Amino acid sequence: MVMNQKNAVSRRNFFRTAGAMGAAVAASSLLGVPFVQAEEAAAPAAAAPAAPAAANVDELIAKLMGPGPIAMEKVTLDIPDTAENASLVRMPIVVDHPMEANNFIQTVALFIDNNPNPSIAQFEFTPEAGKVAIEFRSRMAKSSKVRIIAKSNTGKLYGLVKEIKVAAGGCSG
Repeated sequence: MVMNQKNAVSRRNFFRTAGAMGAAVAASSLLGVPFVQAEEAAAPAAAAPAAPAAANVDELIAKLMGPGPIAMEKVTLDIPDTAENASLVRMPIVVDHPMEANNFIQTVALFIDNNPNPSIAQFEFTPEAGKVAIEFRSRMAKSSKVRIIAKSNTGKLYGLVKEIKVAAGGCSG
């Protein structure tokens, strides 16, 4: 079998990248620490309002993902409308988009409106990922809109908004 060296990814580099991403996701889930960008990590925790208005979440999305219209397509979140355990809400995310060198999903971010810090996680991808399929668990303070925004390398935004009801507890209890 002859491989095209121009587009080939070595097994070693693939597993190194996949292992590092998996370890980062697992560590953040176990420790309850969301992925944050460097400038967010430097900001004081008290700066985030306890229950942000939808406009503030929209501003946060525009700041982190870029301005522009969000096409409500291509993104799926396969969870029921009511989460049984608010301290451990399963979030399986799939983005149905090609992962070609000149047309791929570059970033996927998760926002939960009513959490103390609405920006929960941000994942970066390259075309070598092959597809965008993420599953992790998140704590939710209370029932809230969950927003998933995917940004392509061309700047197009795709999204999904789903209202999730949770049992008492979560972050606050």
